[in-house]
Amino acid sequence: MNRRVLFRIAGAASVVALIGACVPMSSDPDIVDIAAADDQFSTLVAAVTAAGLVDTLKGDGPFTVFAPTNAAFEALPAGTVEDLLKPENKDKLIAILTYHVVPGAVTSDQLAGQRMDVATVQGQTVHVDGRSGVKVNSSKVTTADIIASNGVIHVIDSVLLPK
Repeated sequence: MNRRVLFRIAGAASVVALIGACVPMSSDPDIVDIAAADDQFSTLVAAVTAAGLVDTLKGDGPFTVFAPTNAAFEALPAGTVEDLLKPENKDKLIAILTYHVVPGAVTSDQLAGQRMDVATVQGQTVHVDGRSGVKVNSSKVTTADIIASNGVIHVIDSVLLPK
């Protein structure tokens, strides 16, 4: 084999390898990926899984999720979470979880200085007060604007319960 041919093959192979290295390995994380990667949301992730909502929250969205932490779930009366995770309570669990989701991607700067009632995916409304920080019903947003590929997560300090 000719040296020129060998160098051309080696050069072509290195170009292919370089292009392959530049291709992104995966897309940005979605709402579920972000929650699953953060230990403070392990109860929320377990609930979303038990409710069969993983595929929905991995969908295109966009969604705004008011995400209660493990501590928020622990503040519920004893046994509440365990009862909600039972298969016979799936409809109630779905209602509670979808009450934490608003269609569209809403960031804290869009809420600043405003008070409004916002329709949730569950069908009822939550009251959002952005005049001094952000509150949703009586829950405080403790961390705002965690941006996902399919929406926004706002961490809240208590579980929202539909009426």
